[in-house]
Amino acid sequence: MTVATPNMVWSTAVLLVLFMGTLLYFVVAGARKTQNMADYALGSVAFSPVAVGLALAASMTSAATFIINPGLIAYFGMAGVIAYAVVLPLSAMVSLIVLTKRFRTQGNTTKALTMAQWMGTRFNSKVLERFFAFLSLLLITFIILIAVGLTQVLSKSLNADPLYVLVGLVIFVFGYMMFGGANSMVYTNTIQAVLMLVVAVILLGSGYEHFSQGVHGFLEKLKAIKPSLVSTTVPDSPLFRDYFEIIFCQAVIGVAIILQPHIITKSLLLKRNSQVNKYLITGVVVELLFFSVVVVGLYARLQFPDLTVNGEMLPPDAVVSTYVVQEFPVYLGLVVVLGLLAAGMSTLEGLIQSLSTTITADLILPLSGRKPATTLAELKKQVALNRWVIVALAGITIAMSYRQILEPDLSVAILAQNGVYAYFAAAFVPVGIGLFFKNFKAQAAIAGSLTAVLVHFSIYYFRLGAYMQTEVRNPAVPATIAILASVAVALILQSLLKNRAHANG
Repeated sequence: MTVATPNMVWSTAVLLVLFMGTLLYFVVAGARKTQNMADYALGSVAFSPVAVGLALAASMTSAATFIINPGLIAYFGMAGVIAYAVVLPLSAMVSLIVLTKRFRTQGNTTKALTMAQWMGTRFNSKVLERFFAFLSLLLITFIILIAVGLTQVLSKSLNADPLYVLVGLVIFVFGYMMFGGANSMVYTNTIQAVLMLVVAVILLGSGYEHFSQGVHGFLEKLKAIKPSLVSTTVPDSPLFRDYFEIIFCQAVIGVAIILQPHIITKSLLLKRNSQVNKYLITGVVVELLFFSVVVVGLYARLQFPDLTVNGEMLPPDAVVSTYVVQEFPVYLGLVVVLGLLAAGMSTLEGLIQSLSTTITADLILPLSGRKPATTLAELKKQVALNRWVIVALAGITIAMSYRQILEPDLSVAILAQNGVYAYFAAAFVPVGIGLFFKNFKAQAAIAGSLTAVLVHFSIYYFRLGAYMQTEVRNPAVPATIAILASVAVALILQSLLKNRAHANG
């Protein structure tokens, strides 16, 4: 589907070259300060709390928020806005504030490089550490979502074959993440966050003409296209059928979403506890603005009432990229494309950094029987190994992302949610409860995590319950049930273990 003008194509190409050059400059600056795995994972530079707060907002806001979720809202309307722009962000921000201070204190105490290491140290359990290292592999589904979203934006702007765009994108981003790690990531995330702020304002303002008769007039326009677009529930949708899916599930997911390693570990980049409040204020304010960008999906639906362009049906994942190319003049379209790239790449960097560190430090090194490095030469070998891990992740990302571009299950968001939600459902007990209960038993934490994984995937793949009977299944439902089941199992086992200890004592 050709949607960009020749002027847009050439301008986008020039912009990409400039953007890539700027990022590479900061990668080189960060790479010079990366000497070992600790530097790669946590950084060796003292950053301001505002810069780290912007980096947090950028890494939390992915292609899902700016590109993929607005496409779902274009399809299903206000019910999606309530779920993704109100309930989820408010729940997530409260969770972020509460969990960050607890995790930062304990993270600094344990000197953990990864979430898996933090859990292993917190519960003195290598079993839990290894389990979460393996479970972290599920996060590659989120990497795939971002790769697909960015490929859609660039392929539309360049009128290029998605496969070539995907390969070039992955080689570039994974390539520069082989070197800089956390040091370069805070630089690049801060630049990206500023770009995203500008683009968020542009996108939110792009539908101002639809409000000429106020909010009521705006809703009436949507209602004229399809009445369900202004309904608070959409019974015939796969994601927003009732308030259980829209409010309860999204509230639980919002609390748990902060447990992703590239989010909760961001506070460890701060060198002093006195910086935490300024970091949180910056991150929360900017993040709430970013979450509101999903409203653009409603503007896109008014632009494409029947969700077609040139007689071809627009899939949800291509709605925003097509809207940007057709709605904006070239100069403004370029700024928006740049911001959408920043939205995806900021989170992509965080995921590559955290996942590759986990695979290297928590799986390959210990399972191969290697002892902790004691010399500079050994440390450099570990960093080199981490780079080969990133190469492998790049290959997997290209293969799986291209399949999602060709044959998505409604949207790549479904694949990503299924993987990521399973991960943080499993993390809910050991991290969430582990932060607040000092003497929580490792056996109870392990049982809670295993329960979450088994319940989530059993409900989803065996289609258990009324919500799983549609062709496209909502991963938030099994994840919510899995979290509740895991908490119940963990608390019951913890109580039994304490009673046994008292009886034996």
